[in-house]
Amino acid sequence: MGQMNLPTIDSAKQQARRLRQDLSAQGVEVGHGQALEMISRQHGFRDWNTMHAAIGNRPPGPPLAVGQTVNGRYLGKPFRGEVIGVRSLGEDGRFRTTIRFDDPVNVSQFESFEVLRRQVNATVGRDGRSIERVSDGTPHMQIDL
Repeated sequence: MGQMNLPTIDSAKQQARRLRQDLSAQGVEVGHGQALEMISRQHGFRDWNTMHAAIGNRPPGPPLAVGQTVNGRYLGKPFRGEVIGVRSLGEDGRFRTTIRFDDPVNVSQFESFEVLRRQVNATVGRDGRSIERVSDGTPHMQIDL
């Protein structure tokens, strides 16, 4: 199994407990360590120590989830919206997100006309801030996490 599909350490331990209970109900007694080894092999690892290391060393996922409501600022303008897409871009902690605003955001810097955005894509770090900046140094996107 790929690392992104691995259970958490706590979930793997719960799987081992359930396996022990199921085997015990069939008259087969195994220790917790043996059950952990069995669970590890089911996930494609040679033993529990290898699986434990793989789970502990994987990068954390994005701090956002599809369907989550978020607040923040886009091009300096406040927004509230729903996360409709999120994907990790690698181990450096950046992720690509798509946010649909509850109310369109006017991103124009001029009072004479409006430039409304209803949905935007942004690449942000684990702090919710984009690397891209406007001329005054403010991040394009700032999501309150």
